[in-house]
Amino acid sequence: MHDPVVRDAVIIRQCLAVDSSFHGATEIICSRTHSQMQSIKEVYLSKFGASVDHDVEAHTSADHKKILLAYLNNPRDESDEVDMEQAGKDAKALYKVGEKRFGTDEDTFIKIFSERSAPHLVAVNSYYNHVHGHSLKKAVKNETSGHFRHALLTIVQCAENPAKYFAKVLYKSMKGLGTDDVTLTRVIVTRTEIDMHYIKIEYFKKYHKTLNDAVHSDTLGHYRDFLLQLLGPNV
Repeated sequence: MHDPVVRDAVIIRQCLAVDSSFHGATEIICSRTHSQMQSIKEVYLSKFGASVDHDVEAHTSADHKKILLAYLNNPRDESDEVDMEQAGKDAKALYKVGEKRFGTDEDTFIKIFSERSAPHLVAVNSYYNHVHGHSLKKAVKNETSGHFRHALLTIVQCAENPAKYFAKVLYKSMKGLGTDDVTLTRVIVTRTEIDMHYIKIEYFKKYHKTLNDAVHSDTLGHYRDFLLQLLGPNV
């Protein structure tokens, strides 16, 4: 199975309907562009006879469900142009409904995070950091929790630097005793053709060890060979 769209559809289905492993489904949905998700949705419906929306509705709940459905369906600007005035307004709105008050208006977070382009969210983060002295990522951590927090963090971190985000996911999958083989395999398989070279650079920069060496230390046999073949040469 080499088609990335088919592969993503299968992983989402497995995560939602079989394993109830929402991290994997959230990670894929919230790190893909709007046009990529439309292709995945078409393949998903054709292959499984049910829509992604249906399975998200059936297997997730509360604000986590809302952000996934919004990210699947809301039209999202994919241009590189940023309206700096609007970015400032969005940053103010997020502060007003989040850290400024007791209790969080999650719907405002969902609207902005699901409708704005990646460059726009980077600008919102920059404005937020400048005015409030810390990042939008920290605000999300302060104001949200659980699978909803994971979705928002995936969106904002992938907007800024997806390679850095996935380097951290890979590190955490191998940290401590035991290895989270599901996450390790999913990320390497799905990012190999997208940005693995940059992920390897970010991994070494952050953890002072090559990703190849980390995988070699944490895996064995044919499984190790498979992953190292996908990773390609060391950086």
